Amino acid sequence: MEAARPPPTAGKFVVVGGGIAGVTCAEQLATHFPSEDVLLVTASPVVKAVTNFKQISKILEEFDVEEQSSTMLEKRFPNIKVIESGVKQLKSEEHCIVTEDGNQHVYKKLCLCAGAKPKLICEGNPYVLGIRDTDSAQEFQKQLTKAKRIMIIGNGGIALELVYEIKGCEVIWAIKDKAIGNTFFDAGAAEFLTSKLIAEKPEAKIAQKRTRYTTEGRKKEARSKSKADNVGSALGPDWHEGLNLKGTKEFSHKIHLETMCEVKKIYLQDEFRILKKKSFTFPRDPKSVTTDTEMWPVYVELTNEKIYGCDFIVSATGVTPNVEPFLHGNSFDLGEDGGLKVDDHMHTSLPDVYAAGDICTASWQLSPVWQQMRLWTQARQMGWYAAKCMAAASLGDSIDMDFSFELFAHVTKFFNYKVVLLGKYNAQGLGSDHELMLRCTKGQEYVKVVMQNGRMMGAVLIGETDLEETFENLILNQMNLSSYGEDLLDPNIDIEDYFD
Repeated sequence: MEAARPPPTAGKFVVVGGGIAGVTCAEQLATHFPSEDVLLVTASPVVKAVTNFKQISKILEEFDVEEQSSTMLEKRFPNIKVIESGVKQLKSEEHCIVTEDGNQHVYKKLCLCAGAKPKLICEGNPYVLGIRDTDSAQEFQKQLTKAKRIMIIGNGGIALELVYEIKGCEVIWAIKDKAIGNTFFDAGAAEFLTSKLIAEKPEAKIAQKRTRYTTEGRKKEARSKSKADNVGSALGPDWHEGLNLKGTKEFSHKIHLETMCEVKKIYLQDEFRILKKKSFTFPRDPKSVTTDTEMWPVYVELTNEKIYGCDFIVSATGVTPNVEPFLHGNSFDLGEDGGLKVDDHMHTSLPDVYAAGDICTASWQLSPVWQQMRLWTQARQMGWYAAKCMAAASLGDSIDMDFSFELFAHVTKFFNYKVVLLGKYNAQGLGSDHELMLRCTKGQEYVKVVMQNGRMMGAVLIGETDLEETFENLILNQMNLSSYGEDLLDPNIDIEDYFD
């Protein structure tokens, strides 16, 4: 006979996910309704908290991400109750979620913030690592201390940061594009940054504006045995800080880039030997290719017919929304990218179910200069706005779309440079009638502006340019700038004087 189930607990608000979106949403709800219990359901023993939040301009924001124990969150917000368990099932018709520990939690309003999981090039291969959360980042560090050569597959933010941070280990980096970082840059910006990889001289780090990840104070025994497929919440800014990413060799940067290719096949050592395949040594001279006599634990065959051996492979090929636990028995509308479709109030297609962060797909009429990207800034904005919408709905109030969705704005750091991305910074979806204006001082700054019909639509700013606020305003107010021509980027003209 089935054991009697514990009676369901009821909370007006239930939030699923202990990442940036979920914690921000729970904190906002707790502030709005100090006398209501807010349940935060998370599979991880630690949650992500946004600290040292700074509004740099109207829309650009910077903050630190700190891993904290859930008890710290409960101390700060006594009406937040953290339930450390994964979600087994969502019964949307009964307004109830069932957690892995067998408990049921009834909600009036639910927000799903379960993030995304890495797309692995090869599931279940012990030599393929995906880096998505702090545990996998530390596993990577551990593997790297024994490695002489690794292979990085992918061209997103994590791959970009890794390639620059790794020291003392040969790195073969395979990307399917012509140039690095195509999610963030065009070929010009990629070239500006690539020169930094080749420069061997160590340089002073930019002073960190954001906290490191720390896992101090996490008692091993207090950590529940989380399943291997439990998705940790995403890494935040500067996730590699405080990790010592050193291989076994002494040299600083040794990077070989293979462009326009993907992984065709992965061989383990035995299979490779049996098939009598040949692999290449680390290319030192682009003209000569020599066969590698060293044996490696794993081999990667690329679609350009080249084979390289390595100690392990890092799969940094993006993420897919983690919708799996919620789909059974529920008819959610899903976006093309597999996310839960949300409207301009972060509401999914099911009554009283909202979603925010990497799990959702923005399906409202988007602003012409905003696009969804699965980044930590958007996770915070969406979590915050979802809480506002849930609060308004439960009070019967109306609420306007949050201003942060007017303009895409993101600040980060690649290769020790400050990088600001604004609007349609890569001319996404603008068609062929746009033009680019560039200003570049090698080793110092790179400024690119995307113009269409005399109006600024986007910008990439690398280095300390101090142009972000002015450009943000010019993109937002869509002023016709045709008459200024090239003066817009003339370093001898203080552009702010024009528009004060």
